[in-house]
Amino acid sequence: MNRAALVIVIALGAGPGLGTASAQAVNDYPTNARADYVFVCMATNGQTREMLDRCSCAIDQIATILPYDDYVRAETVMRMRQTPGERVGMFRQGTMVNDMVAAYHRAEAEAEILCF
Repeated sequence: MNRAALVIVIALGAGPGLGTASAQAVNDYPTNARADYVFVCMATNGQTREMLDRCSCAIDQIATILPYDDYVRAETVMRMRQTPGERVGMFRQGTMVNDMVAAYHRAEAEAEILCF
């Protein structure tokens, strides 16, 4: 692994936090992160008041399951996986990055069950 890749792995952290979220951790998602999730969710599912409520519910549920730092790491990995080229290959494989994405997908699946 080259030095730049090692720096990125260290910056991403050792892996997802799988513990329960405290009340403070549930509210640690910045408003713009919640809004961004809701905008994308509504663009995918429909621009209705019902979808606003459901998408808002979904990000609130995700926040109860996944600490914000883990959410950001998983989002970063998923975005990097969409980038072409060799330099982002480390985001496409490996236990650590796969665990980050899996934790995010589990949180999103639970949110979908509860909100949709």
